[in-house]
Amino acid sequence: MYSPVALFVWDCLFCLLPSLLLLLLSLALRWPRVRCWTRLAVRAAGWRLWVIICLILELPLDRNTRTWTEEAGSPGTDILSGSGQTSDGPRLICKPTALAKYLLRHCGSLARPRLATWPRGDPHLQTLSSLLCGQHGDTLQFSRDHLLLRDGGNIALDWAVGTRLGEAVGRKRWEGRKEHQSGGKALGCFTSTPPVLILIPQSWGGMTPHLKALCHLAMRQGFYVVVFHPRGTAGCPMTTARLTEFGDPADLEQAVAYVHSCHPSSALVTVSEGSGSGILLSYLGECGSSSYLTAAAAISPVLLGQLWFETAMPPVYRSGVLFHRKLQLSRYGSSFRAVLDVDRALSCSSLRDFEETLFCSSAQHQQRAPRPPISSLNSGLSSGSSSSRGLAPSVAWGLGERASPAKDWDSYWERNEPLRDADEVAVPVLCICSCDDPLLPPVSTVPLPLFQSNPYFLLVLTDRGGHCGFNLEGHEESDGRRTGNEEVEEGNWSHIAVLEYFRVMADFLKGEEKDGPAGEYSHTGQRNRTSNMAPPRRRRTTMMRRQRSHAPEQSSVEVEEGNFTWKRSYTR
Repeated sequence: MYSPVALFVWDCLFCLLPSLLLLLLSLALRWPRVRCWTRLAVRAAGWRLWVIICLILELPLDRNTRTWTEEAGSPGTDILSGSGQTSDGPRLICKPTALAKYLLRHCGSLARPRLATWPRGDPHLQTLSSLLCGQHGDTLQFSRDHLLLRDGGNIALDWAVGTRLGEAVGRKRWEGRKEHQSGGKALGCFTSTPPVLILIPQSWGGMTPHLKALCHLAMRQGFYVVVFHPRGTAGCPMTTARLTEFGDPADLEQAVAYVHSCHPSSALVTVSEGSGSGILLSYLGECGSSSYLTAAAAISPVLLGQLWFETAMPPVYRSGVLFHRKLQLSRYGSSFRAVLDVDRALSCSSLRDFEETLFCSSAQHQQRAPRPPISSLNSGLSSGSSSSRGLAPSVAWGLGERASPAKDWDSYWERNEPLRDADEVAVPVLCICSCDDPLLPPVSTVPLPLFQSNPYFLLVLTDRGGHCGFNLEGHEESDGRRTGNEEVEEGNWSHIAVLEYFRVMADFLKGEEKDGPAGEYSHTGQRNRTSNMAPPRRRRTTMMRRQRSHAPEQSSVEVEEGNFTWKRSYTR
């Protein structure tokens, strides 16, 4: 038998054992080697757990195909490193023009991204966080304008008017630091006519946290920020029984003209997010040199629309996108039943079937005969007309072939492929893509010849970043890399790179304006537009049918330099 004293001692030891273990663990973690081993063990365990979760959710683990870029050794590829070899940093793939070389010298964020590693750098975690959660969602304040379109439709323009946290002090602090670092003024700082930044969301609409963070940063840098919402998205009421096709830029063209009329002395720049690039690239191609834009950028763009719809997407993302689009359609389901088979669209299980049901007549052959147009709809649609889609004859004539559904899936993409008029683009556009993007087709499908031959297209390719992710590494990941007074920038690398690209573009155009003949450029960096200048070019009713190719070997930009309408420095 144990004595009462011994039992008391054993009881005390058992009670203090957890505390003693925590004390020993805290003392052990003070040793650098033990702390390093513990961190590696936790990361290894977390990685194995994440692999199991990805297998359950059918998420691809590795879509990084860096070997693909090693084959692209032709002139104009990877001019950041000076050769066709891959590197840990981003690769700038473009034609080696004066603009590209100027960006290489002055846009430092393109060469030093410091992108986050796993777990923050995991493509799926970055993608989901950029689409679902963010820190600026509840702080931004917008003022909405509803723009009535020529066909009677309605789109929404949300102007960023401020935040609820008082960003004025932060803006002044950022401007002073930025001017000190770069030796000059940022594009939007200390000017009487700040530039206007037009943001184009994903094709399914709505403001994602990724876009809100870009809006927040642009406001701090002094931009006027306006978000373009297509008809029927983001709470914009429907006034016609007509949806926007994937690559139809007509609404964006009217929105850009309206923004220009509100700020005629400001430079107009635009950024698209993900699938929103379908409208942006189509607009740049159709408007050509008549566009009011000075520069454009596309983050994680959909360059080949038909391929994107036909490529299988991971089930988690496909279900989320389909649910969002079906929710928008069901809001006006009773009204759209007169012009399309709503029930069939709501039962689709793929993005291609959903898109084809909405916009292709071949997929609507089983629907019943159209009912007479509805005179008044309480759900938000205005009165119809004699057209099968609720359009007046004059409006249908103005819309041309888009007044009626496409005949089939191939004809739909003949008029909606984003790069169908790439040879007409006359505005520099920067595309930022990631090799591990889980929402886009494999990176090997990117049309490299377009970027290597067309001086207006620039491609920045990174090894990691996800879809609209591009998170920067945190303080704990960069402790051993900072030297001197170097600061670690926080936020999203693509946002920093895009806004710096606009600043460098403005500086480049100012230099070209000084060197070129007087009157060729206005103070906004665009070509002068006189009062008797012809109106912007409109698309013909019957479009020229072009042979589509996913990876064109040649582009019409490979002509003599004198044929370009912008400065010769873009092509020399």
